[in-house]
Amino acid sequence: MNISSFEELQAAARQQPEPQRFLFVFTVAELPEGYTKAQIERFHAGHGGVLTPKMCTDKAQNELGSFADLVKESLQTEQDWKIVFVACLSGRNGVMPSAEDAEKPLKDMVNSIQNGAVSNFLAYDRNGNQVNFS
Repeated sequence: MNISSFEELQAAARQQPEPQRFLFVFTVAELPEGYTKAQIERFHAGHGGVLTPKMCTDKAQNELGSFADLVKESLQTEQDWKIVFVACLSGRNGVMPSAEDAEKPLKDMVNSIQNGAVSNFLAYDRNGNQVNFS
């Protein structure tokens, strides 16, 4: 399935046979440890760096509004972020996964992002544009 927007992700989640809980990890761009002069120049030009998780949350698909609503809610935390990574956790037997069920998958997501393994997640910038990593 090719998903190119947050709205398409929401639509795909609604089409799944089991209810979906959305997992979000919000990240900021930072310079890597032991950065070089070239890395700092690229970073200040808006390229490169590492994405560091700053906060995470989960939401049942029926609790989730638009991407703009998600951004607005995130601003209430007073935590800055650049990219949000998104995954879905599938329910079982028609039962929505609970927030407690999402704790370990969220921790696993944070660890994956910290290790640079982001290919299993969708990513969006603050404007809702999908971000692809190569």
